[in-house]
Amino acid sequence: MKKAGTTFFNSKTVTYLAVLVALIVVLQLVSGLLTFFGLTSITLSLVPIVLGGMLLGVWAGAILGAVFGVMVLINAFAGFDAFTLYLLGVEPLFTVGLCLVKGVAAGVLPAIVFKLISLRSKRWGVVAASLLAPIVNTGIFIVGALIIFQPISDYLTMAGVQIAGMSPITVILTVIVTVNFFIEFAVDALLSPAVYTVDRVVEKQLYIRKIHTTGGVKNDNLS
Repeated sequence: MKKAGTTFFNSKTVTYLAVLVALIVVLQLVSGLLTFFGLTSITLSLVPIVLGGMLLGVWAGAILGAVFGVMVLINAFAGFDAFTLYLLGVEPLFTVGLCLVKGVAAGVLPAIVFKLISLRSKRWGVVAASLLAPIVNTGIFIVGALIIFQPISDYLTMAGVQIAGMSPITVILTVIVTVNFFIEFAVDALLSPAVYTVDRVVEKQLYIRKIHTTGGVKNDNLS
């Protein structure tokens, strides 16, 4: 999407970014209460992250993803995520890095994919970006969990979870991640049409404002 302004941090983009940050904070606080199946909570804040990347660009996706990563850590310290809090105690630097890296990647990669695919089809660009976000977020978490599997195994043993004879990847997929990923994937898939609509409406409004300020001619392709 083309920007109406010539700088990143103009009043409009700052306003959009502030609203999206607020949404991420609220949704992530709610997510801390939604650990239905595995040890990890369901992430609801990927939608505003993807939306920000599409509306404002890759840099916004990175910022919003970083906010998401910080909120994961805040949830842990607030007592909403005992599993992450334990990992912070035994592998603090790695855990902080993992939370931030997977958050930023979940904002940056979908924004890049959207930018590339939307050159041919904006609708499919939105769908691809929306579905890629949970894949990136969960995929990087799985890789990180495999790297520090021993502390995870110790935590599960202390929690009374029987994992004897199970491979690390099986434990991660069936005990930690479980169906939470599929719920996140389904939510993003169902909301992708709404994300597409928001993107089109905002793009059109920004374009109209640009027309008013420059005296240009409206492009009917945005109608």
